[in-house]
Amino acid sequence: MSKNLTKRETDYSKWYNELVVKADLAENSGVRGCMVIKPYGFAIWEKMQAQLDKMFKETGHENAYFPLFIPKSYLSKEAAHVEGFAKECAVVTHYRLKNAEDGSGVVVDPEAKLEEELIVRPTSETIIWDTYRKWIESYRDLPLLINQWANVVRWEMRTRLFLRTAEFLWQEGHTAHATEKEAIQEAELILDIYGDFAEKFMAMPVIKGLKTASERFAGAIETYCIEGLMQDGKALQAGTSHFLGQNFAKAFDVQFTSKEGKREHVWATSWGVSTRLMGALIMTHSDDLGLVLPPNLAPIQVVIIPIHRNDEQLDAISEKINQIVKELRSKNISVKFDNRTTHKPGWKFAEYELKGVPLRIAMGPRDLENSTLEIARRDTLEKQSISQENVVDFVEKTLKEIQENLFTKAYNYRESHIIEVETFEEFKHILNTKGGFVSAHWDGTAETEDKIKELTKATIRCIPLNNKIEEGKCVLTGKKSTQRVLFAKAY
Repeated sequence: MSKNLTKRETDYSKWYNELVVKADLAENSGVRGCMVIKPYGFAIWEKMQAQLDKMFKETGHENAYFPLFIPKSYLSKEAAHVEGFAKECAVVTHYRLKNAEDGSGVVVDPEAKLEEELIVRPTSETIIWDTYRKWIESYRDLPLLINQWANVVRWEMRTRLFLRTAEFLWQEGHTAHATEKEAIQEAELILDIYGDFAEKFMAMPVIKGLKTASERFAGAIETYCIEGLMQDGKALQAGTSHFLGQNFAKAFDVQFTSKEGKREHVWATSWGVSTRLMGALIMTHSDDLGLVLPPNLAPIQVVIIPIHRNDEQLDAISEKINQIVKELRSKNISVKFDNRTTHKPGWKFAEYELKGVPLRIAMGPRDLENSTLEIARRDTLEKQSISQENVVDFVEKTLKEIQENLFTKAYNYRESHIIEVETFEEFKHILNTKGGFVSAHWDGTAETEDKIKELTKATIRCIPLNNKIEEGKCVLTGKKSTQRVLFAKAY
């Protein structure tokens, strides 16, 4: 199965597209730019969703749900917001179809035109802030900490499974606070949650930083982000958290009575991650044989495959395997016993290698006699024979090792691909030969940022939060600079 995959060094983009389809994660649908997420891919997303949901709720957030449709007039209330999303909006203009008079099929009924067009949500700030006006009256109603799991539509012209689709799944948090300080703390808290999730569950090292003014979310005062580095040297924005100031509160007149009895506008944040994380997971760890999944997010952490010649052997082996399955599941380890007789063991080995299952156990008649079994690791491809008595402890320990090993490998790759440069020639050379993050001085102007993007296709991915202040000269203009920023080509 995996032998048919294009190698990464041959064509990384083609490798990615083939892997998503062949590993049964997703496929293109009959709707242009939209995908079907298949059960195995959705199982990974469900694990991501469950963990993030737990982390949100542990910090006091609650889930709600808001309409898919947004009145067009709502988007007009916040100028920067509508400008940022106007070109990506899908618009509903009619509410009824009818049969064509010539019998050719159905047509839009011209008599069923909406009085006001509805926008299929590209993001929910406007509909939510219109709602919050009704929910917030006093300081006692704050903070309001709401999250929703939903789908959104952004009419992308060039799409790629998980990374950029016209419709995608995500969560979006929207919070209201009594003070500016509280809102900023909220935005930073969520950034930390995203960073912890990426590193501890996805095993993907990330850099936390601030976006430049031209890269901020439309309508935000400040955008915080986590940036990952993929194996082809391109960056990927994995999550964003926005401090919105009072922009949306003023646009939708969301006020509260303070403890001092004054009417004030609330302070706001919004934040989100999407199924784009699936693309990040794939490109951070996978290899030419297929997916490589960190155990903390693998739908199947251990697969057990019996080796047998006849039903009698299968029955004897199955009896022992079922005991092992029960023991592993008692430790909250997800196990699949693949006892199908329709496929040979070699085919199964290739299938689970392609699907990135962290540990594969094989047991045959000889293993049954010797009380042994063979275990293979997906991350290193190492195999070894161990005693059946030690299987639970060995699996627990090895899953933890795999999780740590994947993070360390990705971290070392990322660190070796952060290069400081002083000149624009160095800048271009690194981007064209090695890729990764280029750490360079920038004069702080949007004009320079745009010119560098035009010349190299690299953008400022972030201004790292832990940045050291140091005097230098802008890599392009030679003007004074107080700190380096991270440039990269990106998805």
